[in-house]
Amino acid sequence: MAVLSRLIQAPAAVRIGSGVASELPTVLADQRISVSGKLALAVSEGSGVRLRQRLSADLPGDVGWFTVSRASLDAAVDLADQIRGAGAGYDTLVAVGGGKVIDAAKYAAARLGLPLVAVATNLAHDGICSPVATLQNDAGTGSYGVPSPIGVLVDLDLVREAPARFVRSGIGEALSNLSALADWELSHRETGEQVDGLAAAMARTAAEAVLRQPGTIADEGFLAVLADALVLSGQAMTVCGTSRPSSGACHEISHAIDQLYPRLSTQHGEQCGVGATFATHLRGDAERAADMARVLTHHELPVTPGDLGLGIDQFVEAVAYAPRTRPGRYTILEHLDLSPDEIHDAVKDYVATYAR
Repeated sequence: MAVLSRLIQAPAAVRIGSGVASELPTVLADQRISVSGKLALAVSEGSGVRLRQRLSADLPGDVGWFTVSRASLDAAVDLADQIRGAGAGYDTLVAVGGGKVIDAAKYAAARLGLPLVAVATNLAHDGICSPVATLQNDAGTGSYGVPSPIGVLVDLDLVREAPARFVRSGIGEALSNLSALADWELSHRETGEQVDGLAAAMARTAAEAVLRQPGTIADEGFLAVLADALVLSGQAMTVCGTSRPSSGACHEISHAIDQLYPRLSTQHGEQCGVGATFATHLRGDAERAADMARVLTHHELPVTPGDLGLGIDQFVEAVAYAPRTRPGRYTILEHLDLSPDEIHDAVKDYVATYAR
């Protein structure tokens, strides 16, 4: 009997735990990621200075340090130009920081044809291990397909030093997989879109682990599970070559909020958590929505539009605009195709159900 299988791109090394940033030279050498030892390291302009001081002693001397100012297309192109212009023959790009640095470095690495190693210092979203770079551009925010990192290190000591809000944001991001998967299955039923069962299983496992895990972000065990979940979510996207396992109406709503209210100081994962719970409520899955709202509340995350700093009418506008952010994607929003008045009624019902 013939045995059929497929090749799956995956990181050569994944390390999650306290102090693993110090293992970076060993990982690079053992996995033959950097043969020459000539590394370009990208860090943020702020906390990156302290990270450079902490990591320099463990790294080889032939290292070039570069700063990333923001998660924008221009900043990513500028990073690539700086590295190329240095003319040092770097064979690996290492991004040390949060989503801003890692997303810009993923795009820069793709332009340079270099492997990328991501050293995550917070758990704000699943870009740690995904084949997508989310970057600001002249039209708002765009998602760009890039090779996923060849190595991933999540140092829980550094994560604990990050602002708590950045860590909690990752919880909303992970939970939103549940809504995204429901949208994917809905699209399969209604439009015939194919669902990749392996990618769906990985994304669901990640979300359920966070949903069921006791404790808080103060517990190392919980942080390890959250880090596992975000890495697994990113890998699910790599498996199927699309963000579908982790992005549905939840992310459409988040992107709409970003475009309509750019001055709102909320995290992507916070918006996705609210968007996912609202979308689940729209589907009539009261038990699942209640579970998600309970976990968001437990971790002090937003649950309602008001918790995000949005009025009901503003959130209604975002929900109405959301399908325009991902043309061609079929979710509960496209399926129901609600009028503004119907969306208003649904949002009011949602708020009445879940307001604290």
